[in-house]
Amino acid sequence: MSRQVVFLLKELELTLQRLQLWQEEMPPEEALASIQPFALDTLEFHQWLQFIFLDRMRFMVATGQALPSAVAIYPMATEVYKEQLEKYALLLDVLARLDEELSGKPVGRLQ
Repeated sequence: MSRQVVFLLKELELTLQRLQLWQEEMPPEEALASIQPFALDTLEFHQWLQFIFLDRMRFMVATGQALPSAVAIYPMATEVYKEQLEKYALLLDVLARLDEELSGKPVGRLQ
């Protein structure tokens, strides 16, 4: 499973870059310390993906930790990007596949 997860994490990074959502500069430490789901109080969703989710997942894979199986990133992404689903279709697809890989369950995708 982790090989496919590593592939999807790299694809997520490339997709964020392709959509020009990737940031070179890290947000302030206080923003990264949020305890809210998806750090919605301090970060934009794409920032959470880059600076919290990707970092944590890569660390878990590298250290051989058990990966989360109760994930729901795709539903959150569809809510965040609901006004621009077509523009973010590539990102939504990667997140749906990542949710499916981690949970082992199909994701109900928007049409």
